[in-house]
This record gives sequence, structure tokens and C-alpha cells, in this order.
Amino acid sequence: MSEPEQPVRVEPATMPAGGWGSVSDVTQALGGQGVVLKDTRLLLKQNKPDGYACVSCAWAKPADPHPFEFCSSGAKATAWETTSRAIGPDFFDRHTLTELESWSDHELEDHGRLTVPLRYDAASDKYRPVDWDVAFAGIGVHLRTLDRKKVVFYASGRASLETSYMYQLLARMYGNNNLPDSSNMCHESTSVGLQKTIGVGVGTVGLNDFTHTECILFFGQNVGVNSPRMLHQLQEARRRGVPIITFNPLRERGLVSFTNPQSPLEMITGHETAISTQYHQVRPGGDTAAIMGMCKAIFALDDAAKARGEQRVIDVAFIGEHTHGFDAFERAVRACGWDAIEREAGLPRAALEQAADVYCKAGAAMGVYGMGLTQHRNGVQNVTMMVNLLLLRGNIGKPGAGICPVRGHSNVQGQRTVGITEKPELAPLDKLREQYGFEPPRDQGLTTVDACEAILKRELQAFIGLGGNFLRAVPETRLMEAAWRELPLTVQVATKLNRNHVIHGKAAYLLPCLGRIEIDRQRSGPQAVTVEDSTSCMHGSRGMAEPAAPSLLSEPAIVAGIAKATLDPNPRVDWDAWVADYASIRDAIEQTFPEIFRDFNERMWTPGGFRKPLAAAERIWKTDSGKAEFTAPEELPGNPDLAGGDGVLRLFTIRSDGQFNTTIYSHDDRFRGVHGSRMVLFMGQADMARHGLAKGDLVALRTKADDGVERRVDGLQIVPYDVPPGCIAGYYPECNPLIPLWHHAKESKVPAAKSIDVLLECSAEASPVAHVT
Repeated sequence: MSEPEQPVRVEPATMPAGGWGSVSDVTQALGGQGVVLKDTRLLLKQNKPDGYACVSCAWAKPADPHPFEFCSSGAKATAWETTSRAIGPDFFDRHTLTELESWSDHELEDHGRLTVPLRYDAASDKYRPVDWDVAFAGIGVHLRTLDRKKVVFYASGRASLETSYMYQLLARMYGNNNLPDSSNMCHESTSVGLQKTIGVGVGTVGLNDFTHTECILFFGQNVGVNSPRMLHQLQEARRRGVPIITFNPLRERGLVSFTNPQSPLEMITGHETAISTQYHQVRPGGDTAAIMGMCKAIFALDDAAKARGEQRVIDVAFIGEHTHGFDAFERAVRACGWDAIEREAGLPRAALEQAADVYCKAGAAMGVYGMGLTQHRNGVQNVTMMVNLLLLRGNIGKPGAGICPVRGHSNVQGQRTVGITEKPELAPLDKLREQYGFEPPRDQGLTTVDACEAILKRELQAFIGLGGNFLRAVPETRLMEAAWRELPLTVQVATKLNRNHVIHGKAAYLLPCLGRIEIDRQRSGPQAVTVEDSTSCMHGSRGMAEPAAPSLLSEPAIVAGIAKATLDPNPRVDWDAWVADYASIRDAIEQTFPEIFRDFNERMWTPGGFRKPLAAAERIWKTDSGKAEFTAPEELPGNPDLAGGDGVLRLFTIRSDGQFNTTIYSHDDRFRGVHGSRMVLFMGQADMARHGLAKGDLVALRTKADDGVERRVDGLQIVPYDVPPGCIAGYYPECNPLIPLWHHAKESKVPAAKSIDVLLECSAEASPVAHVT
């Protein structure tokens, strides 16, 4: 049965990131999954050159790792995957899928690992066990009868380079480029914005740059929750006196202070390192305005220096030699008024001038950012504005400088590197044709938003999911769940049960796979896989835990099984040989991408990984102009498609300490002092007073939109918090039903989850809420 409602406890959160709170988190995670002894040994190998890559975040893995190169989030992910709990066939004897729809995200996954392949039985409304061969044959029969342009091959961002390469080849040999992945929902704005401005779709910063930088700008990234191991680099920078200037709507504990749990002295004394030297609580969607203000201040400083005959503040030589479009950008900045900047950014002029002054005193600076920049209507513009700021002082392509988007899932960037993309111009189609003797499709594939639109129109015929919880991650939840049930075929490859499995297509298969941490035994012996981290370094990863069940297949074996059952035989593609020895897959990857993967098998165990070539890091600009591009912003608002209005609040979604993406480890968020529920709404005291609300009141939110669609989330408990005026925060994915599918970033189509216009309404479970008119 579903979990009973727990009382919500809210308390002040003043502890630093790390410290004893992290130790307690790790202990509870291991104990809760019954893996204390097993995982204590495993964690010693996590993110080590001779071990396995963490299955959660994609932060860089150093060549000289700490004794414990894992964080509390990574330990939770390991415990979650290696849990002693398992779901056998008898589980579905006891539960219908209709019943399981009422279970929480946490409860579904907390029941443990899936162990046998399953097929939906409509007569009983249950999953029933099926032999692997029967499952593959059934999937193949379906796929061969469908319109090949109306099938989607989705990847969650967690599959290895080897699996991803096979998967994209399967899709293209099947006949389409419908290869959306989780980056469509987070950092596609990065891929688009950086490609057109500096000629590469990824960041330029490496771990070594943190030892040389003299200033770090931090925008919209919660390091304490999403990439805690980065706190080591930030702490070391702060010990050198490096200023860290943070722009974020909430004061996140990881960006305020850190106690290193690997330092006995700090743990004993409770010493905390202050992380941010300036902390600016920018209004959600106000990032372009904030950066515009800094640029305006930089031009003023440069004007003053020029008038005094002093060294210029902007890097004139770099701009002249390496950039294009500077004059138009300068005109746009000088024409923009401070009143508009302050209004959109929600910050005073003096704060932005203070930030610019510190930035201009640094010889080398880097810009670090997360989805706080990318998940807006003007998310691509936010990224290009960050590039503008760095280009002004020549801060790309030199030690200690560069742009650093912090990616989420552990191989989401790597999947794109080996061909998981809906954009044919980014895939090596000519090479694939030469290598495998088929004609790859050349038409544009479907993005995540495109796929959702096709599902809502009942045009899509099948969805193949390589991991993830797609239906829970996307916007427009109510309409998407209804349309999803009309899909003729859904196939999900997974380690654990989630909502996207209990809401299914008319024909549905659930295929359980080995986890990355588990020993993968094939004909040639135990196998290893590879992943790419956030800094574009490739790492080997070797499973070390016994599999949850002998019936599990590896992800490469499952992809091969579907391919053999679906595609006509191709003498140049030996799927069985690839599964028998993953080194042969890496040889194929090297043949397709020789510049990136030279000597792949020999270099995969390089301590710290081997880095793919990044032209922009060498000041080689693979853009149309051959130079780095300044781009003038079209407008200051981050979300011009939102109308605002009386009583409208701006909602932005956040993640808790107790989750990773859609995986909910617990209902607690120790960094924000919330325990026992995720159905909460963070609101400033002044806005609470304006709306007649008190701590603990229950409210509902309704999206302010004129498209005739009802979007509503009820039962949210008010939590007083330091939030910018007129703004509120709620958890992802619980607030996803409020996001219209059309509210996405221009160019990249990333859902604009960081800024949604909403209205407060009476909860069905509470007394009326006073509205402000």
C-alpha cells in the first residue's frame, strides 16, 4: 500500500554543506538499503582510476583522488543501486498497476531492484514475467510494423559510452534520428549557446583551471546538492583567497559554507569555510539583466581607465584578434538603462558594480553555471551573455579561465559525444554510412518537447526508453499521462520501478538491466565501460558488486537483443561480438570518432581521464566567422512569454538534498530544514503577509495561462524562506504539472522550469487563502 502521510517538520537550516550532516546522510543511506558492509568497501573504489564511476553526478574525477572520492549524494546513489531489496515476479501478483499509480516516487523505487523481464497483461492490469527471447521477439514484431519516423529512442543520460553508441546506431539503422535525451531538459541551452559563440557545445574548464583561477562567478547552480565533490575545488580556491561571486535566487548552504568531512581537524573543531564572498539573490529569470549590469559597469570602469591613460579594463588585444560582433554588443550595453536592469535582475546597481569591480581585478576568471541559467525562455541568451562577460576580459582559452556548465547525470555529455542527438548535423552520418554500409537518415529528429507534442497529438507510435523516468521529468504532466496510455508500444530499460513504468502504453515491456556498479560478465570475461565527465574527460568504470539477480542482462546486451529482433541482418554489425567483448565496441567508437577516441582501449584507465579535443580551450573558434562571437541580447526579461499580472507569483522549481533528478531517496531536505514531505512551497515573509498566509498553511497553485488548459497542484504547505519578492519555490518534479509544454527555451526547447507564472488558490484541504488584488 502507498505511504501514509507524514507530519511535516520545518526547522532552521544553519549547518554547512559537508560536515557531520553528510556523514549522517551516508550512514542512513547505507543502513536504509541494508548494504552497510558491502557498500562501505565499494565506496572506497568510487570515482577512483581503478574503480567505478559514480552513477549520479558527472563532476570531474581527479587523477589524484581523495581517500574518499565520493559525496553523500554519490553514496546515496550507490546504496540505491546496490540495495539488498528486490522486486520479483510475486510483487506483481500482489499489485495491479492501477494501484501502483497511487504510490509515491520514493516508495516505488524503494522496493528495490527489478530482476526479471516483464510484459504488461491488460486482462489482469499487471506485469507478468516473460523470457528474454520472447520479450525481444515481441518488441521486434511491433517495431517492424510501425512507421519508423514515429518511434522515439530516448536516453536518460546514465548509459555508458558503449551502450550509447550501440543505441544511436540502432535508431539510425531503424530509420530515424529521434534520439532525444535528458540534456533536452537541462543543458541543451548550453549546447546551442556555446556552439554558436565559441564553436564547441561544452565547457572549456578543466580541474587544473581551479588551481590557477583568480575569480569564480557562480550562476544558478546548487553545488551542495547537485555536485558536492566540487566543494573541494571551491574550498581550495577560497583558501588561496579567490573571490567567489554567486548569483542565485536562494541562499543555498553549499554556496554559503562547507566543512570538509575528509578533514579530521575540521570535523572535530566544526571549522567552516565561507564559500561565497558575494551572494546576490537574483530574481528568477533576471540573469541576462544581472550580467548586462556587470558588463555596463565594466564599460564604465574601462572608460575611466582610458580617460586616465591607464591600462584598459577590457582586453582590447584579445577582442581585436579573437572576437566578432563586439561593436554591436557594446552599443546594446551602453543603450540599456539601469532602471530596466535593476527591475529585471531584482538587484541594485551598486551590487552589480561591486561584482564587476572584483571580476575586473582578476587576471583569470571562470564562469560556473547550472540550470538556473538554462531553464528559461531566454535560456540560450543567458548562456551567451555569460560568454560575453568572459570574452570582455579574454577569459576563455587561458589557464584559470573559461566557461564551466555543470552537467547533471553521469554520462549525459558523453552520450552526445558518441552520437545520441536528434540533430543530424551533429552526428557523423557519412562515417556511419562508410563504416556500416547503410544510408543513415538525414532529416531532423524529435527533441524531448517535440516527442511530447507528438504524443499529445496521438501521432507517436512507440517510445523506447534507455533508463530514466521520462513521464515524471517532462512538463504538462496531466495531459502527458493521459496521452501516454494511448501509445501503441512502450519499452523501458531500467534498474528500479518508477512512475513511467506503472503508466504505460497499450503494449508495454519492462526490461531490467545490470547497474554500472555490478560485475558485468560476458563471454570474454568481466567487462568495463566508459563515461565522460563534465570537463570532457573520459574514464573507465569497472563493476565491483555482485548482480542483484542472475537473470539481469547488461544494457549493451539489451540494446543488441532489440536490434537483432528488429533490424535486417547487416554483415558489418556483429551485435553478439560487441556484447561478448566491450573492447570491440570501443574499437568501433574509435573508428567513427578517431580525433576524440584515439587509442581508446589503451587510454581509458588514464588517471583523471583523457580529455577530448576542445578547440575553444586553445583559442581556435569553430564558428561561422572563425572567431568567438559577442551576441547582443534581444531583450532583458528571461521569460518574455509570461504576462505577469495582479496577484501573480513567479514559481521556480528546485531539487532537495534527498533526491537526484527524479529519484527521491527521502522526503527530507536537510539544507532547507524540511523533513517529512516534499509538498511544500517556499515563500518570503513579505509575500506571506500580502497573501494573508502563515507558516504551515495549505494552498494550491494554478498556472496563469490563457490556453484553456487547467494546470493545478494542490496540498502545498507554506514554508517561510528567504526568497526574492514576488517569487516562490517548489520541488521538481512535484511542480512539473504547472509547466506548460510551450513554455520552453527558444532555440533549445529546454522546458522553462525556473520561471512559471502562478496564482495562489484555496486548497481543497485548507481554509480559504486571501488573494491580493
